Amino acid sequence: MTIALRLEKITPGNFDTAIGLKVRPDQEHLVAPVVKSLAEAYVHPGVAWPRLIMDGERTVGFLMAFFDINWDGDEAGTDLRSGLWRLNIAAGEQGRGYGRFAVEAVAAEIRRRGGTRLTITWHPGESGPEGFYLGLGFKPTGETSGGQTVGVLETVGVLELEGE
Repeated sequence: MTIALRLEKITPGNFDTAIGLKVRPDQEHLVAPVVKSLAEAYVHPGVAWPRLIMDGERTVGFLMAFFDINWDGDEAGTDLRSGLWRLNIAAGEQGRGYGRFAVEAVAAEIRRRGGTRLTITWHPGESGPEGFYLGLGFKPTGETSGGQTVGVLETVGVLELEGE
C-alpha cells in the first residue's frame, strides 16, 4: 500500500471506471455491483456516500458509506447508525491494504460528523469477509439485516491505534 491513497467522488468523468470495477468472480454473490450502489446512492442522496478508492491515479476499489440512518425504521428514530454499506476491492487489488484503508476512511468521516460507532454488515460463511472485519476489531451485534451479520466498531478511533 502506498501513501497516495485517497477517496474520490463519483463524477461523470470517472463513472464508467466506477461501474467497470469488478470483484473476484467467487465474490460476486457477496457484494452488489457498483452500478447498483450508485443507483441506491441516487435514491438516498442524504444518506449514501459513494467514493472510489484511488492509489495514485489507479482505481483500486469502491466504497459506499451511510450516515444517520434510522436503523429500526421506527417513527421515533431512536437508533440512528452510520457505517459502511458497500466495499468492493478490484479483483487484482485485494490483499494490499485497500480494504483497511476504506474502513479507516469511513471511520474518519464518521468521526468528522461527530459519530463514534461504525456499523457494517457482511454475508456469513467461509467465502465471506467476516475474518477481515473481525480482524479490524468489529464485533457481531447478534443482529442480522437482510440475512447478513451486523457488526459494530464501538470506537471509530480504534483502527488507527491498532495500526500503530
